[in-house]
Amino acid sequence: MTTALAGCLGGVDGGGSDDGVFKIGHLAPTANPNGIGSERSAELAVGEIEDDGVLDQEVELIAEDTQGDTSEATSEVERMIEQENIDLLVGTFASEVTQSIADYVGERNVPFLISGSADPDTITENHGEDYDTFKNIFRVGPLNSELQVEGFGDYAEYLNERHGWTDFAVLPEDAAWTTSFQDGIADEFEDRGFNVVYENTSSTETEDYTPFFNDIEEAGADALFRFFAHSGQGPDVGAWSQGEYEFALEGTHVASMSPEFYGLTEGASLYESTNQSGAGGITDLSDKTGPFVEAYEEEYADDDAPSKPMYMGFNTYDAIHLYKEAAEEAGTVNYGEDLDTIVDTLQGMSYTGTAGKIEFFGEDEAYPNDLKPTRDDSGKIENFPITQWQGDGTVECVYPSADQTADHVAPEWM
Repeated sequence: MTTALAGCLGGVDGGGSDDGVFKIGHLAPTANPNGIGSERSAELAVGEIEDDGVLDQEVELIAEDTQGDTSEATSEVERMIEQENIDLLVGTFASEVTQSIADYVGERNVPFLISGSADPDTITENHGEDYDTFKNIFRVGPLNSELQVEGFGDYAEYLNERHGWTDFAVLPEDAAWTTSFQDGIADEFEDRGFNVVYENTSSTETEDYTPFFNDIEEAGADALFRFFAHSGQGPDVGAWSQGEYEFALEGTHVASMSPEFYGLTEGASLYESTNQSGAGGITDLSDKTGPFVEAYEEEYADDDAPSKPMYMGFNTYDAIHLYKEAAEEAGTVNYGEDLDTIVDTLQGMSYTGTAGKIEFFGEDEAYPNDLKPTRDDSGKIENFPITQWQGDGTVECVYPSADQTADHVAPEWM
């Protein structure tokens, strides 16, 4: 899909082209609600900047479907750069897809703002080893998985204070983005004085979660922290709810971020929680959150799901607005000649978006060009909202306290 949105034409040198058009490439799996929400959010962002353009250039959105496939993503990004001459690349959901195109995008110097994938290796094994090659690649969100481990440690303390829970189970799906959870979250919980009574991984092809849940209940867990982006999607919460297992369902479940998930599961997702950038749009993470969600709902009210942007949509929308601001500050989008100026400008930015504050780690820090966590006065990570399905299919933000719309609720059968 290509959408041209015209602003004021000018004579600014383009990064990928010199035709007076600033082209934004967007990559996402559009059979996935997150991909749909992200593409729509890109359309909204481009529509909002069309009057001024980007440094007086017309703005054009070129959105393509990765199909969640590394080969398809590689083919599309090569076409976008070599034939469409894009000036900015935004998106990617699966970490495997992001990593499959990183070498090529790094070599071509096109600014790339990741808005969906979380694997820290995308940064540590690229920027950390050869910053100059990968300096054009930034992550706007979500927080990388290693930082999420810390965030879930903070959240476990909240659950302990709220319910007295001390015994946790850990079940990541077998995927690149969960490596940090497989390797580190048990230690994180134990370092905070909690017990990890069960650890395992599940295939992304798993359809029957009953054997896992039986073992977790037998182990005496108060809560299961599962990490599902490509799996779950209904069979997990169905088995959990119907079996009334004696543990809460926590962690990350991308399917559950869909505003339609409660209805799709016929209420089986009640009491399930998940972290998600943007907190599902149900609390104001900044003064931009509400207006963006309202604009999305108004524009796509008559379209298919998702009825809200979902986590990737918040990050994509913020990425485009952030880059426009960076371009204006740098005075250039010509990455062919001025990449260092563009990178230095992005590195120095402190931008408040719909999902909160965006600042990046520096070149010599642990995660160069990655999204920094924001912290409260006690040092706990703040930009890590967690939502829960509560009564009558209402989504509430239960953590952190600054963004809460309701307290966390334990399943009634516990």
